[in-house]
Amino acid sequence: MLRFDDLQLFVRAADLGSLSAAARVMDMSPAVASAALKRIEAQLGVRLLARSTRSLRLTAEGQGFLDYARASLSSLDEGRRLLARGQEQVSGVLQLSAPSDFGRNVLLPWLDEFQREHPQLTVRLLLGDRIVDLFRQPVDIALRYGEPEDSSLVALPVARDNRRVLCASPDYLARKGEPRQLEHLLQHNCLLFMLGTRVHDHWQFHDGKRELGLTVSGDRFSDDADVVRLWAVAGAGIAYKSWLDVAGDVQAGRLKVLLPELECERAPLNMLCAHRAQLSKPVNLLRDMLSERCATLSEARNT
Repeated sequence: MLRFDDLQLFVRAADLGSLSAAARVMDMSPAVASAALKRIEAQLGVRLLARSTRSLRLTAEGQGFLDYARASLSSLDEGRRLLARGQEQVSGVLQLSAPSDFGRNVLLPWLDEFQREHPQLTVRLLLGDRIVDLFRQPVDIALRYGEPEDSSLVALPVARDNRRVLCASPDYLARKGEPRQLEHLLQHNCLLFMLGTRVHDHWQFHDGKRELGLTVSGDRFSDDADVVRLWAVAGAGIAYKSWLDVAGDVQAGRLKVLLPELECERAPLNMLCAHRAQLSKPVNLLRDMLSERCATLSEARNT
């Protein structure tokens, strides 16, 4: 296969009428230039330039090949410019996966706004709480809570300090009473969801001095975290949910945070991808926007 630099050297030498002048323009030594010309002539099996100590001229074969060499270099340059423009543009198809609750109730309106800002971008969104195989499924990036179990994945933080909160609806609390101590949760209907492949029924906390843990129970659980949030809003029990998922419900008065003095489990939101090569401009812009919006929601938790 002909090398790009070798083609460049041949065209420059033909234009300048001097191999040494072409070598100077391309910042290479005369010996390297001579070796490059010999290499391209050997690959083509013809003599392209007739050289003497004082002059250099195109052979008949060289003259015929020159136009094709120029066209090839021009096409390669145009291809490079096209790729550069593509990297600067926010266009194409962005395929992402997101947790069900966060995706439906928080991410969707943010994605709408993102696409209004970048109308040439097409978004393909997959929702679910199961682990996504980023090497096999047609997904560029995945938003997931928690640290990735697969260390080969690239993980970029979106909401590093996000945590879970205990919450219930005002209607449920009016009927069943509000827990004032952690142990009171044992007397309440706790709404459970799948975390990975297991039911998340062991809830952990920190009271500022020590770690606390409690195994809770309830009359229902789901593998869809959005269903658990809907149960909580409907007054079915107490949920232990990511703050990002329930922030809107808390701010609207549909849910109330319980035992706020306790520090709840970490639930960092990360953007995962299989390779850094997938961190295109649309992906990086989306991550910047998500990080900013999540930070605003986190600040609301602390006010």
